[in-house]
Amino acid sequence: MATLTLHSPRTASIDALRDRRASLVTQVAGIAGFALLTGLLAQFEIRFYLWEVPITLQTVAVYGSGLFLGWRNGLLAMLLYLALGLVLPFYAGGASGAAHLIGATGGYLLGYPLASLAIGAVSQRWNTFLGSVLAVLAGSVVLFACGVTWLHFAAEHATWWESLDKGWFRFIVWDLTKIVFVGAVYSTLRRLTA
Repeated sequence: MATLTLHSPRTASIDALRDRRASLVTQVAGIAGFALLTGLLAQFEIRFYLWEVPITLQTVAVYGSGLFLGWRNGLLAMLLYLALGLVLPFYAGGASGAAHLIGATGGYLLGYPLASLAIGAVSQRWNTFLGSVLAVLAGSVVLFACGVTWLHFAAEHATWWESLDKGWFRFIVWDLTKIVFVGAVYSTLRRLTA
């Protein structure tokens, strides 16, 4: 029955990263760390030239930012990532600049702060393994809603079905794997630091 619960009342030292009362140094380090991690993981991509959106590992950092930093600092970390990508090669495949933000994958990039915000907000109450996975799943829905909507218009797909297929359906297995992985890492660290 414990595996089906969504909230654990016990606190863990890892939760200090989410606490608004954490020192400014801790908060800035968390924000900068997750922004840099997102940029690093964006360089690990698998690009299939059958559609416009690559498979990358950066969403692991996006999802983790919401769980580990909470909604506010997770949002700030992803905004910092977007800002750094305007001038540094931080986007997938070493891309950078405003032109990349308005391309086919721009909706996903702009969805990162919103996904992190959603994950952080939901995980305030749901902090067990199941709760964390559901929180990340909620953030994933936000991310793909932004990405697919933008992709539909930017890539000028003929139908919404084509956009859903190329922008979401082909990523479901990869994304579910990342969701479970991030939820497991977070809940394990909470258990180990309790």
